[in-house]
This record gives sequence, structure tokens and C-alpha cells, in this order.
Amino acid sequence: MIYSSLLFIYIFFPVSLLIYYVTPKKHRNITLLVLSMIFCAGSGIGFLMFMTAYTALNYAACILIEKYRSNKCISGVILGLALLLDILVLFIFRSSFFSLYREFLLIPESFFPVGISFFTLSAVGALADVYCGRVKAEKNIVSFGLYIMFFPRLIMGPVLRYSSFRKMLDNRHDGLSGIGVGVSLFVKGFAKKVIAADSLYALYTASVSVDVDEMAALTAWLGVTSYLLCFYFTLSGVSDMGAGIGHCFGFRLPQSFNYPVFSSNIRYFAARWHIQAVQWFRRYVTRPLLCFSSNKVFRIFAFISVWGLFGFWYAFDVNGAVCGAVLGTAIIIETRFRHGRLLPLTGVFYTFIISVICSAFMAGDSLAYSFRYLFAMIGGNGIIADSLSVYLLKSYILILLISMYASTSLFRNLLMRSGHGKEQRIITVLSPVIVLAMMILCTVFISYRGSSGIDLLKM
Repeated sequence: MIYSSLLFIYIFFPVSLLIYYVTPKKHRNITLLVLSMIFCAGSGIGFLMFMTAYTALNYAACILIEKYRSNKCISGVILGLALLLDILVLFIFRSSFFSLYREFLLIPESFFPVGISFFTLSAVGALADVYCGRVKAEKNIVSFGLYIMFFPRLIMGPVLRYSSFRKMLDNRHDGLSGIGVGVSLFVKGFAKKVIAADSLYALYTASVSVDVDEMAALTAWLGVTSYLLCFYFTLSGVSDMGAGIGHCFGFRLPQSFNYPVFSSNIRYFAARWHIQAVQWFRRYVTRPLLCFSSNKVFRIFAFISVWGLFGFWYAFDVNGAVCGAVLGTAIIIETRFRHGRLLPLTGVFYTFIISVICSAFMAGDSLAYSFRYLFAMIGGNGIIADSLSVYLLKSYILILLISMYASTSLFRNLLMRSGHGKEQRIITVLSPVIVLAMMILCTVFISYRGSSGIDLLKM
């Protein structure tokens, strides 16, 4: 089951809200866990069994680490075994190199634990925090189960520290006002995914339908730009949908994306893209690595390597690692020359160019293809534009321009500047109508053409 399916939107979600709010407050955590288990079962009984076992094993590991904390040897062994198991499971399902393990374990090829990249980070973070004494092991299996399985953050995060999630769990504010805000946020994400991302994916697939060695430069630019925007709207759309669902149940989940695409510098781009995941790698990988040495060369190498690991975590292939390493290198170079004066527009331009280069690696199925694609972008095939590129530009220029505008904070800032005057009152009155209209439009799109776009079920 996914958030953008009609089964989820029109049956599971409203029924879940009804069950949750008729349940006495002292039993609502159990209700949420049961609902999360039903959501998992929507993807198959095998997925539910996997998530139950995964949660139980990590819960037991945290308890044992807490119990033997005074004995660093025993607690270290337990931590190492738990981390090894979590990471091995992640590799088995996400890396094609480990497909042999699937056959050995008799795991069907079609089975995939949705959101494994995100709940693995959550589990690893919890184990590390308990071992280091930052938090105490959670004794309540319901609370820990929600940390791993809570369905509004299962597919796309955000990746939260257990202490942060526990505060949300203990201090949530559920009610009608929260449902109103949550539904608006959900529809916003729904529109991002169905209207923007799926339309952009159609442009991308049309652009890469030709041989890369015969591709015109304009076609290559249209393809990689549409991929970047599609990738952004898909990820941020699903994240907004999850945050909206959480809001309806009283959870104020933090935003995962803060308009990164047209940032004025690379550091802002990196800080605004999948915010909690980036912070997770900084907290649990970068900082421990940098403690090993103060040598400048080592620190630069470690910084770039962690960004390469972040890119690898996204794609689980060499292309993803190169994408991350390119981004990390760009941050290092920018930091070296950050004292130079640059116009904001100049920063937006080079940030966009670097993000496009990263997208070429992320989209490619091999390094050779990505380099050939970049070669086509600079006119290496000797073709600047052809009939296909002109046709695609004419057909998709409007959706491209609207998507580029929507990926910036300009519209949000315009609404904020409207203040409390007449314009704000008009917006307040029209908001429910706009939300309802967008919901109907997205439903029509889903019913007519089904779900398409970048497959996030493999993350």
C-alpha cells in the first residue's frame, strides 16, 4: 500500500482517523501500532511478518545493550551484531550484488520491504544512541514499534532520533484543526507527486528514448532537468503526504525538503535536501570519522567519502556514490572560495548546473552511460537541437516553467507577505475550495493514467 493509492486515500486513511479518534486517549498508541501493522499487511503478510521480526530484534538489542552497558565488551558485541544484521538486511534487499542471499533464504523476487532505507537508519541510530548513553532503551514495545513502523513516516521518513520521536509521541496535539492542516499538506504532496512529478517523468522517458550517442544537446538538457525536478517533486511530495498524515494524528513531523533545487549556493542545496537524512549521516558518520584525525587532507577525504556514502544509500550503485562524491567535492570547493563576492543569481546558476550533473549520474544505469549523457549535454554528438527536442520543448515548456517556479519559495513568500489584509482573507476562504479541487483533479489523474514516475518503493 502506498499513500497515493486510491485504496489508501479513500478507505484506509479516513477509516484510520475515525478509529483513532473514537479510541480513548490512553489506548491510542496501541491503536496507531495496530493501524501501522494493517498498513504493512496491505503490502502483503510477508511484509508484516518481516517488520514485526525486524522491530522485535532491534527492540531486544537495545534492551540488552542497556542491560550490559557497564560491560563495554558485551554491549559492544551486541551492538556490532545488531548493526551487522540491520546493514546486511539492507544490502540483501537493495543491492543486486546480494541477490544470491535472497535465493538462499527463499525470499521471493517480488518481495521488498518498503521504506527499508529509512527505517534502517532509524534503527541504527537508536542502537548507537543507547550504546553511547544518549538515551535509555525503550522498555515499551508499543512505543518502539511505532518508532520503526509508524505508517506516516514508514515510506519516506523523516529519519528521527528516538528521543525526538518520543517527545512527539508524548506531546502530540490531535484535533480538528490538526486534521485540517494535515489534509491540506497531504493534498499538496499528492499534487506534487501526481500532477508535477508524473508529468515530468513523461518528459524524461521521452527524452531518453533515443540513443544517447545520437541525442541532441537540447534533448539531453530537457531530460536531465525533468529528471531532477521529477526526483524532487516525487520525494518531497511523498514526504509532504506522510507529514500531512502524521499531522492528522497530532504528530508535527519536520519537513524533509526546504526548496533546495534553486538554492543560491551548494551548501544550501545540500542542507535543504532530505534534511533529516543528511543530518543523520552528519551525526552518525561524519562527526565520528572527523574525530580520528585533524589532518586537513584526511578530513576532506572523509567529508567527500560520507557524501559518496549518502549518494550510495540513495541508489545503491556506483552511480549514486559518484553523485554524492561530486556534491561533496562541490561543497569543499565552494567553502574554499566562499569569501569571494558572488551575485545570488550566479550562485543559483552554478548550483543548478552541479545539481544537474549529479542528476545525470543518479539517472544513469552505469557510469559509462552517464558520461556519454554529459557529453551529449555539451553538444558532443554534434547536434544542438533536432525535431524531437523542439517537439518536446513545445509540448512540455509550460509544465517545466510551472514546476521550476513551484520548486522555489517564491509563491510561499508571496503568501506570507500578504499578511492579514484582504488578500489573506480571500486566501483563507478559497483554501478549502482549492484543496478539494486539487484532490478531485489528482484522483482523476490517478484513475485515468495510474501511478507512474520514479519508483520509491525500492528505497
